[in-house]
Amino acid sequence: MKAVGLTHYLPISDPNSLFDFEAKKPSPRSHDLLVQVKAISVNPVDTKVRAPKELVEREPKILGWDASGIIIAVGKDVTLFKKGDEVFYAGDITRQGSNAQFQNVDERIVGLKPKSLSFEQAAALPLTSITAYESLFDRMKIDFSGSDKGKSILIIGGAGGVGSIAIQLAKLAGLHVIASASRPDTIAWVKDLGADEVVNHRQKMKPQIVELGSEYIDYIAIFNDTDGHWNDVVKMIKPQGHIVSIVESKAPLDMSLIRSKSVSLSWEFMFTRSMFETDDMIKQHELLNEVSSLIDAGKIRTTLEVLLTPINAQNLKKAHELLESGRAKGKIVIAGF
Repeated sequence: MKAVGLTHYLPISDPNSLFDFEAKKPSPRSHDLLVQVKAISVNPVDTKVRAPKELVEREPKILGWDASGIIIAVGKDVTLFKKGDEVFYAGDITRQGSNAQFQNVDERIVGLKPKSLSFEQAAALPLTSITAYESLFDRMKIDFSGSDKGKSILIIGGAGGVGSIAIQLAKLAGLHVIASASRPDTIAWVKDLGADEVVNHRQKMKPQIVELGSEYIDYIAIFNDTDGHWNDVVKMIKPQGHIVSIVESKAPLDMSLIRSKSVSLSWEFMFTRSMFETDDMIKQHELLNEVSSLIDAGKIRTTLEVLLTPINAQNLKKAHELLESGRAKGKIVIAGF
């Protein structure tokens, strides 16, 4: 099968950073679905895994943690799907990724593709939807059914892939959504997705929040630069509020700044359930099906912004370069082999 991989961890500008190669078509294990990949999406995790380091792979490593496709075979213990089902998923960071014609993925982290979307539109959704959903409803315990209606949330990095979904989900839960964006196009993007107000994360955000009429924010989601925003975040968060971050800190965070407020801090890493095969691993299957239903009901929408074709090393390099530039909004999707 065709695939894109790496053996050395190099800057994306290096001609050997990613390359096309022929790989053996996998066979499904017990709970696996063998999926014929139709479209993929690229996320910051791809660039972080590929980032330069002194490690050489004996066999090419396949990146990619967002895909949509068709099931062509199932493992002996599969109960949730059947051959021919159209699916979408983010996959498991401990296994080979989706930048290949065929991929094995555990059924417990796969959802049925929204019927109203193309494979390209669906591929933009899984990783960001899981991350946003878990951040809001699993980590910060916001009530999706609306009992937290009217509370405020600040989504830092609102125009990114995760922020773009989080804005929509937070609005569905009835929250007052403030999103951060710094350019005219990203400001327009977050407003179009439903943000009630916008602040500029390139400037101090606390004064902007006060100017909007709020002393504190009930919930804050950090979807970019935890280190850079921490001192601002601790000033904005409401006493007994909740912060969630998906971005690892490069230095220890000063917890004393939130202790007196009795503020909760949660980390969100969407691969936790698959990496550790947690008892509730199947929740990712359930939430992807919920997202699929919300899409088909017209309550949220895909965040596909850039579409490239075909799936090959050249286009994956373009996607990595765009993500590393820091100027991407929404999702970058690559379709077809």
